[in-house]
Amino acid sequence: MSTDILRLAAEEAYAEELAALAETDEYPRPPRWRLSPQAVASYLLGGETRNGVAITPKYLGQRRLMEIAIATLATDRALLLLGVPGTAKSWVSEHLSAAISGDSRLAVQGTAGTAEEAIRYGWNYAKLLAEGPSPAALVESPVLRGMRDGLLVRVEELTRIPSDVQDALITILSEKTLPVPELNTEIRATRGFNIIATANDRDRGVNELSSALKRRFNTVVLPLPDSLDEETEIVRSRVESLGKALKLPSEPPAVEEIRRLVTVFRELRAGVTVDGKTKLKSPSGVLSTGEAISVLNQGLALAGHFGDGVLRARDLASGLVGAVVKDPVQDRIVWLEYLDTVVKERDGWKDLYRACRELA
Repeated sequence: MSTDILRLAAEEAYAEELAALAETDEYPRPPRWRLSPQAVASYLLGGETRNGVAITPKYLGQRRLMEIAIATLATDRALLLLGVPGTAKSWVSEHLSAAISGDSRLAVQGTAGTAEEAIRYGWNYAKLLAEGPSPAALVESPVLRGMRDGLLVRVEELTRIPSDVQDALITILSEKTLPVPELNTEIRATRGFNIIATANDRDRGVNELSSALKRRFNTVVLPLPDSLDEETEIVRSRVESLGKALKLPSEPPAVEEIRRLVTVFRELRAGVTVDGKTKLKSPSGVLSTGEAISVLNQGLALAGHFGDGVLRARDLASGLVGAVVKDPVQDRIVWLEYLDTVVKERDGWKDLYRACRELA
């Protein structure tokens, strides 16, 4: 695989791990699954194969949630991953598809402009005008290809898709068929086909799922990390892997710096300091784990290209202020109050206070 590709698909980036798991996997596999459910769980949660190959954890959280998600995909119900931004919904759906189908690229990106053709099928209008409706003029959607080939299909941000377009999934999920009346035929789903959808908690009320569509999904809620240590480890591992992929000319950040950033995010998100003694106002943004990873990567880029390669408070503050202050009026008040009442008084945080105050 070319090293010039900015981001490899999961099945490409972790091909060796998937091959090692398949080689030692002796558990029963559902039809057309590349791995058994137990091996898929090992791929997601990490461990070591029987022949000594280390499997890096892709999801750090409750094992039972991943087991429920995997078991759902082995049934005739679709899977809906629900949570606030930055809780690894898309990351989990990509790795589930990679481990189960060996292809994570059959995906529909949900937006307000997503048309029904993205879920059903479209037409090559040049051929349609020249030949009339024909299989050659049909433009297959990712869902149609997944049904035909028995693969998982990802639908990202399902609740961003208009309600009438969402409902195109009802027949597909209930009858496991996709009618093509123009050709007087239908596509019948092959064993192995299923859908993993993701939805953002913050989008409730945008395009609510109909009750009929909700019944076709088993919903798994992905929570924010339970503890400071858990979230720090998630950020550390993702920043380390992204830093290698981006070839940033900087050293991996010290765990203490990551912990400071995660502490700020958790306190502002919860509206209370970690010791529970001081109540805080929360900014308008989500301050998710995913955003903490982005803040650190930005700091590493600054340290590598404009510093000595070591992440310092000044580099960290550059992304931190932008992550917290989304509303230049209200969020700025919240941020300055937090700096003066918490950061300024905390032992060992004076450098971060000065750097943030300078930018604020």
